[in-house]
Amino acid sequence: MSQSLSARVATIFAALIIHRPEPSATNAPELAHLVLVFHKEAKGWKIANASMSVLSRFRLPNQLLETQLAQRTQQLFSANQQLKISQEQLAQAIADHKRITDTLRKSEQHFRTMTERSVDAVWKLDDKYHFTYISPSDEKHRGYPAKEVLGQHVFELLDEQGVNAVVAAKIEREEAERRGELLTDRSFEAKLKCKDGSWIWGEIIYTPELDAQGKVIGFYGTSREITERKQMQEQIHQLAFYGPLTQLPNRHLLNERINQALALSKRKNCYGALMFVDLDNFKPINDSHGHLAGDLLLVTVGERLKAGIREIDTVARFGGDEFIVVINELSSEANTARQHAYQVAEKLRLSLAKRYQLNVNYQDQTHKYVEYCCTASIGVVLFLGEHASMDDLLKQADQAMYQAKEAGRNTIRFYNA
Repeated sequence: MSQSLSARVATIFAALIIHRPEPSATNAPELAHLVLVFHKEAKGWKIANASMSVLSRFRLPNQLLETQLAQRTQQLFSANQQLKISQEQLAQAIADHKRITDTLRKSEQHFRTMTERSVDAVWKLDDKYHFTYISPSDEKHRGYPAKEVLGQHVFELLDEQGVNAVVAAKIEREEAERRGELLTDRSFEAKLKCKDGSWIWGEIIYTPELDAQGKVIGFYGTSREITERKQMQEQIHQLAFYGPLTQLPNRHLLNERINQALALSKRKNCYGALMFVDLDNFKPINDSHGHLAGDLLLVTVGERLKAGIREIDTVARFGGDEFIVVINELSSEANTARQHAYQVAEKLRLSLAKRYQLNVNYQDQTHKYVEYCCTASIGVVLFLGEHASMDDLLKQADQAMYQAKEAGRNTIRFYNA
């Protein structure tokens, strides 16, 4: 340490450790205090005075100093090594974080690219069935921008069939969880509401999203637009089970409906009825006005028969000018069932006997208005599930119908065994 006393005088203070040539227990290093006084002359600074005093009370054993120095040196080395390791670990952690971040970014970019380019709508729901994400393809199908869908409940875009499917899946999943089972992928078909008020068919596939404890925290899935496919299926079903002219069930579907009626009768122990309806004077309209007029009459007959029965009953065209009517759930008591069946048959007979007013459009672009009267003879047979077969019922109703023809037509006859 130096100090200027004036512009021409300065002092230096220093502390020294003195090592003697032959150290011993009594001749150990000593601490000395040195003072130098400098005086400035023409040629520079010169020592004007010097003094040194030995402080024997600060003597330290050489071995202790070396030990402490060695320990401190080792501590510094260890700290340096640990710092080096920490720096390497930090560098590795930074590299790992960057790699993971890059991978995640690429994954998110890949996912977004896939969802945005996908024809199917990709979406996520929270555990309360509210939308938290939906891909842009949904707007192409339904017309709703994503911002208008986010936060909506899934029930707001489904028809009743779709809502029932979601509710049923929820109940089934909860029951499975109580049994310790896990239900994942679910799928169903339902109509989806469009922004313009129309509906499209969609195939919905979804699975629950679980946390580490297995608790459902949301759902994710896809919606595929299948309107064209459903229309094709409906057309195939229509061609397979319904007549192209009257749109009434054909014989194949009629056989199914009769078997269902027999099973229902047996299960509920109540009577049903099968009616064989034959038009009395159908041939003259074909001869007088052509087959287009006759076809139009058959269509109208089918419409009148359908209007006279319930939704649970069936009307089918059996062939030519013959129709079959199946009535379900009449009564468990034979006489009451017979009376009810007669009332239905009479209602149908009166409806078919009304005058027909037909607007016929011919292939040559000409039009013709035709009025025509056409009655029907109806044969009726009652059945109780366990005592009847489909073939027997058709034969018995046909016999009763011919009895009505022989009785003068435009009347009703029951089959009597």
